This record gives sequence, structure tokens and C-alpha cells, in this order.
Amino acid sequence: MSHKKVLIIVYYWPPAGGPGVQRWLKFVKYLPDFGIEPIVYCPENPNYPITDDSLIAEIPSDITILKQPINEPYGLANLFSKGKSKKISSGVIPKAKKQSFIEKMMLYIRGNFFIPDARKNWIKPSVEFLSEYIQKNNIETIVTTGPPHSLHLIGLQLKEKFDLKWLADFRDPWTTIGYHKALKLTESSKQKHLELESKVLNSADGIMVTSQHTKNEFEKKTNRTISVITNGYDTHSVGVEGKDEKFTISHIGSLLSDRNPEILWEVLSELVLENDAFSKALQLNLVGVVSDDVVEGIHHFHLKDYLNIVGYVDHDEALNYQQKSRVLLLIEIDSEDTKAIIPGKLFEYMVSETPILAIGPRDSDVEQIIRKTNTGLYFNYNQKDELKIQIMDWFSAYQNGELIIKPIGLQPYSRKALTEKLAILLK
Repeated sequence: MSHKKVLIIVYYWPPAGGPGVQRWLKFVKYLPDFGIEPIVYCPENPNYPITDDSLIAEIPSDITILKQPINEPYGLANLFSKGKSKKISSGVIPKAKKQSFIEKMMLYIRGNFFIPDARKNWIKPSVEFLSEYIQKNNIETIVTTGPPHSLHLIGLQLKEKFDLKWLADFRDPWTTIGYHKALKLTESSKQKHLELESKVLNSADGIMVTSQHTKNEFEKKTNRTISVITNGYDTHSVGVEGKDEKFTISHIGSLLSDRNPEILWEVLSELVLENDAFSKALQLNLVGVVSDDVVEGIHHFHLKDYLNIVGYVDHDEALNYQQKSRVLLLIEIDSEDTKAIIPGKLFEYMVSETPILAIGPRDSDVEQIIRKTNTGLYFNYNQKDELKIQIMDWFSAYQNGELIIKPIGLQPYSRKALTEKLAILLK
């Protein structure tokens, strides 16, 4: 059967690390099963804040990958700031009171001179290159995925030039994302973002989002069809020999300054003092980029001796930590803006047969998914007593060799099932 060609415009592609790259890597892997030939367009010389060479092996060998150079400002900024720009580009934005003059200046420049983001210089050369490719290869359907949201502006310009079907995929919201507040935007810059967002939402033929909250937000801004296709889990081949000996509570992924659950550190410090067995067994694993504020918070509650900062590891090793741990942590900032955020790791957590301990804002999408799938428990930031009781319950189960969970209804979150939903939108 002949496959329909679809051009997919991405910024994050292996060897980029992190959850953003995996969404489209997995879609590309399974789209041919549903009659679609994906053609991937990505930058030739990107400045990825984190890389993971293990993901290169997952790129299907028979797909077309187009690359064009990108001119990014972060390389230049590194000369002046000794790597501060790399930290900022990976999302580690220091709290306002701790920002140096250079960090404040960089955030102001990033927010107001690079709208919608620091990859805006890639728009013009990409439109020129892809215009020629689209004409020569009879491409009728394109996808853009952001952030960076400048990629949607590539889609917007191509849509204006050609009679194309365009699907805009939002892995995160645009103007309501938490870090927008940190960018020191002027009023005119805020307005420009809103105008560009509105133009994309009202010009694309279809909008795809990763959470119900984002769908609800966008429905107030456009009458275009909005589809929710979450991230998911893939089958993976990491074999694990049993669980950790210790009562390991592990967080996989970035823990940034604002995502610092002092309520949890306080509960753990109290349990360590109150229960000798707990004190001997506890280990806190942080696997990924961790901000200084989080480490300081843990030290403040006298948990330094229980802390194991692993740092960033490749995807396979992250899965290994995940499957050996006794409890998996999922932390989100307590704010209205973060109710829409569903971290990609949630879905891998869900198939690890390990209880998830999630802390975040009330009525978030994450809370609904965890409840629906019976994969753990979700707490708000004012539920200290309940949190303490639950950790002790799990610890008792661990002591008795009975700490297991029985998930239900995971199949709709498999990458293949999600790709089938995507294929319907693309046809």
C-alpha cells in the first residue's frame, strides 16, 4: 500500500535528551504501521542543553531526515556567562532574588529580543528550504511541534504559501507556561506573544495538545478542532534484577528551583527522627538536573546523609533507576499554570510497577490519570499529615515485602495506540 507523506518539523531530535524528543521519535517509529511515511526536518547544528546518545539507536533506519543549519544565540552567550546560558536554556532559571546581573540581563534579552524564542532565526531559512522541498515532493500535510514555538511560525508561513493541511502540536502551552513570568517581558512583548499564539491557533487546520487543561485553555482562543494526545510509554528492554535493598524514593528528570517540595522534605525529616528502621532504610535518589535551591532545601531539613544526586543519565539508565526504586516521585509547582503539565515520565512511571507519589496543584491532569490507572497517590501542598501517613504505609508494606501496585487501563497510553490516534488526524 502506498504511504501518505507527512513532513514533521521538529527542533528536538536525537541526540537531544529529555522527554520532548521522545514524543515525536516514538510517533515516527509507529506512523508507517498506519499508512503514513514521516519525513523529519530538524536543525543540523543545534545547541541542545542535554544530549542522550542512546536515543540515536531508536531512529528508524528507513526514514528521510532533512537538516538545515540553525543560527542560535546561546553559543555566543556562553562566551560571556561561563555556561549560565546553558543552565537557562535547560530550564534552570534561578529565583529572582538569586539572579546575578548577567542572568537578569540574559533573561531580559531572551524574553524581549527573541520572540517567540531564541530559535527564531531558523524560521526564514527553513521556510525557503522547505518551500522547495514541498513543491518537488508533493507534500500535502505538515506538522510543527513546540516548544520552541518559533517552529509553529515556520508552519504558519508555509500554510500561507501552499494549500497544505497543517497540524500544530503543543507539548506545552505557549503564553501561560510558568517560565514566561521569569522572562521579564515588557507589555509590548507580552502582546506580541499573544498575537502570534492567536495567529497560529486560528490558522492551523488542527491543534494537538498533551493535556485536557491545555485543550480547555485553547478552546477559549480558537474554534479550530483541538485533539488531546498525551505522551505515553513504549515497550522497553531494560532488564532489572529485583528492587533496591533500601527504601529508595526516586525522582527521575529535572528538579528546578520552583519545583522544590519542602512539605516532602519536612515529612521525611520527621519520619527519620521518629522511626529508627525508616532512618536506616531511606535513600532519596535525584536522577537528572537538580537546582541548587532544591539541594539547599533538602540540606535544611537535615536529609543530606540520605541524598544521592545521580545527575543526568541516558534514557536506558533512567529506566533502570525507575524500575529498581521502591517509590517514584512526581513533583509539580503549586500553581494554576501547571495543572496542564503532564510530564512525559509519568507514563513510564505507570508501567514500572512502582507506586507513584505525586505532589502538585489540586485538580490537575496528572491527578486524574494517576487515579484512573491506580498507579499511585496524589497529594496537594496542604496535605502534610496525609502524605506522612501514606509514606509510612508504603514503608510498612516494603518491610513486609508487599509494596506493589496493580495498575488498570494502561493500554490507551501506549505509544502505538497514541500514534494510531495521530494517524487518523493526519489522513
